Amino acid sequence: MHKTEIKDTPAPVILTEGLCKHFGPLKAVNNLNLKLEKGELFGLIGPDGAGKTTTMRMLAGILSPSSGNAYIDGISVRENPDQVKNHLAYMPQRFGLYQDLTVMENLNFYADLFSVPKKIRAQRIDQLFSFSRLGPFSKRLAGALSGGMKQKLGLTCALIHSPQVLLLDEPTNGVDPVSRRDFWKILYELLMEGITMLVSTAYLDEAERTTRTAFMRDGSIIELGTPKDLKSMVKGIILEIVPSDVRIARNALKKHEGVLDVNIFGDCLHVRLHSESDESQVKRILDSPGIQVKSFRRVAPSMEDVFLSVLSNRETRS
Repeated sequence: MHKTEIKDTPAPVILTEGLCKHFGPLKAVNNLNLKLEKGELFGLIGPDGAGKTTTMRMLAGILSPSSGNAYIDGISVRENPDQVKNHLAYMPQRFGLYQDLTVMENLNFYADLFSVPKKIRAQRIDQLFSFSRLGPFSKRLAGALSGGMKQKLGLTCALIHSPQVLLLDEPTNGVDPVSRRDFWKILYELLMEGITMLVSTAYLDEAERTTRTAFMRDGSIIELGTPKDLKSMVKGIILEIVPSDVRIARNALKKHEGVLDVNIFGDCLHVRLHSESDESQVKRILDSPGIQVKSFRRVAPSMEDVFLSVLSNRETRS
């Protein structure tokens, strides 16, 4: 009789088990359970105060958990926080660039800090310059860089010691849209190299770019899945409507029983309906004095729609 070969399942690169952090009565992170496999680009999405930064700081070994535990490559952040720091790169919201040093001087400083051997340092910096495109600015002072370029330099400094785990806390916060797009291109290149990344952001559209996303609110995970799976949870149909006055139109539509919810997105409304049969009634409501409709169409759910739908469902259950 042949024995069945049992293959070992790779251990998660990042694992949290009932992770909690309390500041007095405030539960900043409450019973967090996450499992990230090698080569994931995982998003922590949520508003300010959701617990994203506190989670990152515990994973980086900077904050001690109040209870529970977390592991980076199998190393406990509670028992061996200093050892954990050797296995990852952590880029906080305000990365410690030295404004009066040049790009190259900042890189060399972090190379010294992480004890990168001199014999491989030049090659490593060339590799980092190739994807960050900072080479032409190597002699420019960090303080003279644009916001987007500072973020690229911060990421480049964080990667100088070739970590396999990358923690990025709202890396595109306050950065212009073009720089945000370029930054995510760099993250995809790192993903191709097998680096595991945990990225927190308040921008819901960035959840579209992750392999999996966890929505956080009040220190807890309220939903988790791939962007595709999360979007499939949104029930009903969604209309994108551009009226002459979003608030007047929103107030009028909220009164219709067929409308599940109405949310303002800039100059347009996303209206979620029970069914197609409610669409004609929506048109009749909007065909009234004081409202002019510039655009009316069905759209697929966005991650903003998902998040708002999840919140609405939780409030209905509570």
